[in-house]
Amino acid sequence: MRVVVDAYGGDNAPLEIVKGAALASNEYGAEITLTGKKQEIENIIKENNLTFKGELIIIDTDDVISMHDDPTTLLKAHANSSMALAFKELTEDRADAFVSAGSTGAVVVGGTLTVKRIKGIKRPALAGLIPSPKGHYMLMDMGANAECRPEMLQQFGIMASVYLKCVEGIENPSVGLLNIGVEDSKGGELQKQAYSLLSEAPINFVGNIESREMPKGVCDAVITDGFTGNIALKLIEGTAATFFKLVKNALYKNIFNKLAALVIKKDLYSLKSMMDSSEVGGAPLLGVRKPVIKAHGSSDAKAIKNAVRQAITFTENGVIEKISAELAEI
Repeated sequence: MRVVVDAYGGDNAPLEIVKGAALASNEYGAEITLTGKKQEIENIIKENNLTFKGELIIIDTDDVISMHDDPTTLLKAHANSSMALAFKELTEDRADAFVSAGSTGAVVVGGTLTVKRIKGIKRPALAGLIPSPKGHYMLMDMGANAECRPEMLQQFGIMASVYLKCVEGIENPSVGLLNIGVEDSKGGELQKQAYSLLSEAPINFVGNIESREMPKGVCDAVITDGFTGNIALKLIEGTAATFFKLVKNALYKNIFNKLAALVIKKDLYSLKSMMDSSEVGGAPLLGVRKPVIKAHGSSDAKAIKNAVRQAITFTENGVIEKISAELAEI
């Protein structure tokens, strides 16, 4: 299996991206295609003594689409960028899956307009896994679609359910709708109509979920529009970072607290590891015809390695074909 990786997407590109691709190649045997500045990539490989178990191909370009560029420039002004060339490898069947930690907007544009949507899908959506005491849960949409229609949320629920069955091995995933109350009469017209449609879908829909219940992992997938989902995601990330900083400050406050910290150090590291987003890898763009994984912009080598693993599992389990089959039922 060949995974194409945008070597110049993300805050830590290209070093961490190339290192992560090497880790994935050696651990999973994946064949890797890297897109970006070939000479710099080769220098990184040599200077860090990196090896690739699977075949490595490097596609040379000096153009990069940044986080500040208009995402639609991927199609014309930045058609020769590392991300655009990575999408070209995918759409022309020279790669089985795609990974990038670059601009979210550009990934969505590339996935939607070059890879194309699965037949019947209104809009693709980003589906990310969020750590919880029970393991993790899926949040969808995380920002691909700021405005949604009720039927789009129904499709998000179906796609999330299929992905969790096929990739995460959850037999009967529970799906909830993010709302301001648990009653079916809560929310605006979008939420009320989406509730009705999700109730009719061939999934394990458990009703409305309030935001305070999300971190507890009360359901396997939380469905919402991209505007709300993106705000929820960033609030969760900010709260977690602030919490760990406050705990650290408290433990280093005086000598007695420092001694207590030594006693619970192992458990604290275990908790931090559980909340580490790099363990997940990235967010699949569900609803497009081929596997597209959007890694976090701050991804390190470990996160990229896991994003490639995610892409491999996505492909091997035929998620796209199964989404199409589920949609046919409605």
